[in-house]
Amino acid sequence: MSSPDRLVYMANQIGKFFQSQGHDKAVPGIAEHIKKFWDPRMKRAIFAHLDGGGVGLEPNVREAIIALKQTTSLPAAS
Repeated sequence: MSSPDRLVYMANQIGKFFQSQGHDKAVPGIAEHIKKFWDPRMKRAIFAHLDGGGVGLEPNVREAIIALKQTTSLPAAS
């Protein structure tokens, strides 16, 4: 599994990709990308990082992860 620092880096890179689209399109775009392409362990880890303060997450990325967390139910970790 990826470390929180690696996941923060990856999430922020996704944020940079969507940045030119402006906040109103970037936030849902980031959330959708993470929803589609990150496995449950990665999502669980970034949600835990967010719960621990979310250090290092760019504002649009933080907002996208918050929104995604509110609408995502993950299977229990095994």
